[in-house]
Amino acid sequence: MSGYLEGRSSWEEEGPVSADATGAAIRDAAARITALGESAPRAAPDAVNLPMIRHWVQAIGDTNPVYTDAGAAARSVHGGPVAPPAMTQVWTMRGLRPAGDDPGDPLGLMSAALDEAGFTSVVATNSEQEYHRYLRPGEQVTVRSRLAEVTGPKRTALGEGWFVTTRSTWYVGTEAVASMMFRILKFRPAGPPAPVPPERPMGTADVLRPVVSPDTAFFWEGTARHELRIQRCGGCGTLRHPPGPMCPVCGFARPEYDVAAGTGEVYSYVVHHHPPVPGRPLPIVIALVQLAEGVRMVGELLGVGPERVRIGLPVRVTFVDVDGDLTLPAWREDRQ
Repeated sequence: MSGYLEGRSSWEEEGPVSADATGAAIRDAAARITALGESAPRAAPDAVNLPMIRHWVQAIGDTNPVYTDAGAAARSVHGGPVAPPAMTQVWTMRGLRPAGDDPGDPLGLMSAALDEAGFTSVVATNSEQEYHRYLRPGEQVTVRSRLAEVTGPKRTALGEGWFVTTRSTWYVGTEAVASMMFRILKFRPAGPPAPVPPERPMGTADVLRPVVSPDTAFFWEGTARHELRIQRCGGCGTLRHPPGPMCPVCGFARPEYDVAAGTGEVYSYVVHHHPPVPGRPLPIVIALVQLAEGVRMVGELLGVGPERVRIGLPVRVTFVDVDGDLTLPAWREDRQ
């Protein structure tokens, strides 16, 4: 099994900053940490286990029975229960209150050097994961990480900063089962932002643009037509979102789509206060909506302030025409 997952945020680089003694010290620290190579193996606190898998799939909304139903898993191509590939990093997370620092963690070492130089704020920018095979309950996972690259200083929309890239590999014994490229921006906090007119319309430069792939092209073609499209399996008819190349229920690899009614209710939400979003007044509300068709979809909730949003709020899709190339789905309260 080979799998790939990618996510990114568009904090656009605007050009280099002149080098100075601080930059030289940061580059020296990066060279020392890079020379250390891969960190010592750090073991997951627990073996791959069904209770954690069950909690994870419930939170994510993944109903694939091979993860939690022993009978269904035995009848599948796996021959027994497996863990969701996207859980790989979960097994080795250190928790909310880890016992002390990890002295061999290259990201922690490089972050400390940048903190000392005054680059104390952080935002994640890229994460790319590759899965070599499924994990199975009972397997013990370890992770090793190395510093891959440090670039900067750069001027970004958030301020002057340095991009730090690490590469991690997960192992069962000596077998590599997954890997990840992870990049952050460590930046120097800027002064208070200038006031933004609250009614300023959304502009082309103000939007974090989605990465359109062969799996998602139909969705964005639909939003351009003001249609909210949901991927439907061409074999068993299962609806899913976000889209993917293969049905997680029957394995059929020729997806189709349905046009959703566009109504639903708020299943969960976050109120975004920081970091700043270029050209946008904060806070903004991002809602995970349970559609009438049963799938869940994320979008900005417009016209409803943080004090009024609630779980269960009925909403209806609306479409924001950013420019000729991009139309974004969003939500408004459904008062009907």
